[in-house]
Order: sequence, then C-alpha cells, then structure tokens
Amino acid sequence: MTVERDRVDRAIELSREAVEAGDTPFGALLVVDGEIVAEARNTTRTDDDLTAHPELKLARWAGRELDADAAARSTMYASTEPCPMCSTAIVYAGIGRVVFGVAGATVHELTGGGVDVPCSEVVRRANGATTVVGPVAEREAMAVHEAARDAP
Repeated sequence: MTVERDRVDRAIELSREAVEAGDTPFGALLVVDGEIVAEARNTTRTDDDLTAHPELKLARWAGRELDADAAARSTMYASTEPCPMCSTAIVYAGIGRVVFGVAGATVHELTGGGVDVPCSEVVRRANGATTVVGPVAEREAMAVHEAARDAP
C-alpha cells in the first residue's frame, strides 16, 4: 500500500468516527512535507453548524497557521471529494493538492444531497493552483456512506 493510500484510509477512518459521533461520514487530514499536521471529521450535526465540514476546518486552519510556501507544499487527504464550499476554501488557503477517496457525484447518486460540482471544476473556475487527485479508494469510502445511510 502506498503512503497516499494510507492517508486516504486514515481520512476514511475519520469519516467512520464522525458517523459514530452522530455526524455524516466525512473526514480529512492535512500533510505538510510528509508530516500530518492536522486532522478533522465532520461535526455538522453535533456542532449544529452546517459549515463544520472537515475540509473547511482544515482549510481555515491552514489559512491561519501556514505561510504561503507551506500551504503550497501541503496535501489534503479527504474521504470524499470536497464540496464546492470546501473546494473554494482550499483554493483560498493555497493548499497545493487534494487527494480524495470517493467522488462527490458518486455520493450524490446515493444520497441525492449536496451540490454536484467537482472540486477540480471549482479550482479551475477560481484560477487556483490546487492539483486534485481521485477517486483513489472509492469502494472503501463509499462503504461508509452506504452504512451511514442504512443505519437506524
């Protein structure tokens, strides 16, 4: 297994933790120069905050804590492709790469929720420099969404 896949797997684990806490299945982590510097999971329900997406939390953290060079060298690993809100924050924070487990369009087909605009399209329209890679673990990431949907 590659380091990149291990990191996406960690993001998927964070999405499971979100579900166990009563939230929807999304998790992400931020890596700078090979070191995990921050992790987050979705807390939209438990915080009663519709913007408490892990990718947005990490982009906000990066904007506060990283200089432009470190942000450009960073990679965000996400269980699911970042939504347009989070994608925009990623561009604004100057995060260099995003690697995600399952495409937003695939999750949209299952749930009917969300805004179905790919992260790469948001980056393109914003004239961003973020490289977007994925999906890289579609089956594993999607399994968490399916289990959450089927839970009582």
